[in-house]
This record gives sequence, C-alpha cells and structure tokens, in this order.
Amino acid sequence: MEFFRIRRDIPFMRHAIVLNAISFITFLLAVFFLVTRGLHLSVEFTGGTVVEVAYEQPADLTAVRRVVEDLGYLEVPVQNFGSSRDVLLRLPAVQGQSSGQQAEALFAALKAQNPAVTLSRTEFVGPQVGEELLHNGLIALALVIGGIIIYLAVRFEWKYAVSAIIANLHDVVIILGFFAFFQWEFSLAVLAATLAVLGYSVNESVVIFDRIRETFRRQRKMTPQQVVDHAITSTISRTIITHGSTQIMVLSMLLFGGPTLFYFALALTIGILFGIYSSVFVAAAMALWLGIKREDLVKPSKSEGDPDDPNAGAVV
Repeated sequence: MEFFRIRRDIPFMRHAIVLNAISFITFLLAVFFLVTRGLHLSVEFTGGTVVEVAYEQPADLTAVRRVVEDLGYLEVPVQNFGSSRDVLLRLPAVQGQSSGQQAEALFAALKAQNPAVTLSRTEFVGPQVGEELLHNGLIALALVIGGIIIYLAVRFEWKYAVSAIIANLHDVVIILGFFAFFQWEFSLAVLAATLAVLGYSVNESVVIFDRIRETFRRQRKMTPQQVVDHAITSTISRTIITHGSTQIMVLSMLLFGGPTLFYFALALTIGILFGIYSSVFVAAAMALWLGIKREDLVKPSKSEGDPDDPNAGAVV
C-alpha cells in the first residue's frame, strides 16, 4: 500500500556525512549526561515501600496523587492494580524513616481524605532486589542485541548486521541520554520501552536492507550509493504509513494515558523518532561505508560468467 510514489530518487547519501556528524554529536552528549548525571532510578531499582490500598468506589487517582505529593513524594507511581478500586503506590526509601513509618503516614493521609479507604498490603522492596532487576534487565538487553546481530548476519551479511546494531545502540543510548539529562524517572516500564525500541528500529532497517537487496538484483548498473538512495526513497511511503500510525497510538498514551504511562510512552516516542532517523542515516550509511556491494547479497549466476575470465561469454 502506498499513499504516494516518488519518481526520482532522493540523494540521501549525499548528506550522510553531515547528518551522521550531528548524530555522533548527539550520541556523545547522551553518553556525557549518562556518565555525569546518571539515571534517576525508580523504586524498583533503588528499593522502597510498596503500598496497596482499596476503596469502596473507583479510586480518584488524581486525588490520591495529590495526597502523595503533599507528603513530599514527587513522581511516585500511582496506578490501579487489579481493579479500578485498588491502588498501588511505590514510595522511595527515605533516610531516617522506616518502611512501616512511611506506610503508616501515607495511609493516615489517605484516610483523612477518604475514610472509606482500607490498607490491603504493605511491603518493603530492598535495594538488593533492585540490583537484581537491573542486572536481569541488562542481561535482557544483551540477549536482544545478540539475537539481532545473529538474525541480520544470517539473513543478510555481516556488514548489514554491524550497521543495524550500531544504529540500534545509537537509539538506546540517546533514549537513556534524554532520561539522564532531564532526570526523568527510569522504571521497569521505561526499560521495557527501550527493549521494544530495539525491535522496532531493527524492523525499519530490515525493510531498507531488503529493498537494497532487491535493487541490487534488478539494477545491475547502479552504484551502491544509488542503490541505497533508491531503496530509501522507495520505502518512504511505507515508512510514513507505519510509523505515523504507530506514533499516533503512542502519542495518545503520552497525552491521555496519565502519569502511569507517561514515561513509557515518552521513551517510545523518542525511540520511534530516532529509530526512523537511524535506520536511514545511520544504518544505511554505515553499510555503505563498510563497502556493501552486489556480490554480498546476490551470487553471480553461471550465465553471467566470471568477469575476470577472458573467455567468459565466448561462443564457439
């Protein structure tokens, strides 16, 4: 399906050096902020108190969040748990205050606001659990990266695998850089969004690489740069349709999903935008600079003969 078709190829690769220089600077800034400022980890990683309360009627999350903020807890996850009447809160650890004291103070404040509220459970999440979650998250990230490399190396060729993984890591580091610079809360939901961006970004790279392979087969007189420009130009309509519809859905979560989904949707929004950019100007350009050629993807047939053989194509 195509909304439109561009008749003349756009010379994307002519500007690849400038665009990748901008990308490289952005990447370095993201690394700088990660090193100097670090991530603002949520209670799942740092440890804290988990409190679950129940109401007789559907809970007003905005009112609950206001009570939590009045107690001095900013950006605390407040979400429904199981039903609209059950609310789950995660409080960060506070120096000089025990987990029980935190839960007692919170419940008293909620009780003052709505006497019908009941305390369902409270538990302390230790820092060691957070360290284990962070460790397992990094393992999951490494497994995803390894799987992508193996898949692309088998389906295409090592040059394409290296190009795609560099582009994907570029997206991940920039997402983390945004969260480090603005000190947005990095939670398990944001980690899940980051892993999703890896798969989403590589899908766009695979589409472009597939079109590069098709173009190499059909257009034997094109140079590799012309092939890449043609592949990107011919997939623009598909890119607008798929990424546009996805971005509309993610923006709806960002604008109307409330604080619970805000940072998850924000990470996806950043990842999708940079994923499109990296697939075109990072992955494709990197593959071109690594020296892709027709022989990498298309084996010469016997009828074509060996170009170095002086007798190739001779008729006796």
